Amino acid sequence: MAPEAEREIRPGHIGAAAPLMSQMLPVGDGHTLYVETSGNADGSPAVYLHGGPGSGCQPDHRRLFDAQRYHTVLFDQRGAGRSRPKGGRDANTLPHLVADMETIRTTLGIERWLVVGGSWGATLALAYAQAHPQRVSGIVLRATFLGTRAELEAAFLETLPRFYPELNADFLSLLPENERAAPLDAYWRRILDPDPMVHEPAARAWGETESILSQIAPKRTRLDHSSSGGTRPLPSTPFMEAHYFVNDCFMRRDQLIAEAGRLAGIPGIIVQGRYDLLCPPATAHRLIASWPDAELRTTDAAGHLLYDPGIRDAVITAINDVADRIERQR
Repeated sequence: MAPEAEREIRPGHIGAAAPLMSQMLPVGDGHTLYVETSGNADGSPAVYLHGGPGSGCQPDHRRLFDAQRYHTVLFDQRGAGRSRPKGGRDANTLPHLVADMETIRTTLGIERWLVVGGSWGATLALAYAQAHPQRVSGIVLRATFLGTRAELEAAFLETLPRFYPELNADFLSLLPENERAAPLDAYWRRILDPDPMVHEPAARAWGETESILSQIAPKRTRLDHSSSGGTRPLPSTPFMEAHYFVNDCFMRRDQLIAEAGRLAGIPGIIVQGRYDLLCPPATAHRLIASWPDAELRTTDAAGHLLYDPGIRDAVITAINDVADRIERQR
């Protein structure tokens, strides 16, 4: 949930890891995925799952993993990033993404891997681990999103007007009066409309509103409908999000909590920003209650983003701590 902005690669206490290899991997249904590996080819296997849905992996994501310790796999999910067709939504569902991960794992000859994901990446991480628990050595999540309608309604229908009433007014003003009673459905319907006059303003408003909610201290808190269009590139993530959200993320009702028992025995750490308005702490607490092998670590003065104060370092520490637990279990 919410796109992950590409950030400038910065020096850190963990060395940079240039790709060992990159390839375009056909996975069927007309989709070809961008896949790369980095780090130590003989290291502990780990896979990073980007957010969105629809954003794509970024070079800085490699830096979450110690280049000497891990054999890290990054890939762009169907329709995202460098995968093709770009923005393709046909044969693009959560079960397809889970199956793609298995195709990547077997292609690379990996038996089990540490699965790391944030926001939508956390959704995919949980769905994959529940489908293939024997292939998962450990899990690290950030900003847990369970892919439910209730979470989206809480964020956009409750949190948005409570914390940003003027932004909420801007968000609703794009819709005709008769569509404002069910704004989520109206937005998703408009974003998926083939007419650019309909989907462009809706996609921009959705993406900008979500971006503001994702930031601990946004530079602006209003939508400027008059600046829609022009030369600004149209964001791609809202289209994939609308595709998934209108279909309940292609899951049964509360599926990830109902099947959390399948995570038994898998060590995990959840990193949570105290003031995450999109994926609040209550969601992580729900998951922890059904997954006793996991530990919740809350970072104060942080919100939703990987680059909020303390979050990135907490994720790096969590990755290494779960890897230590995996090694002790052997």
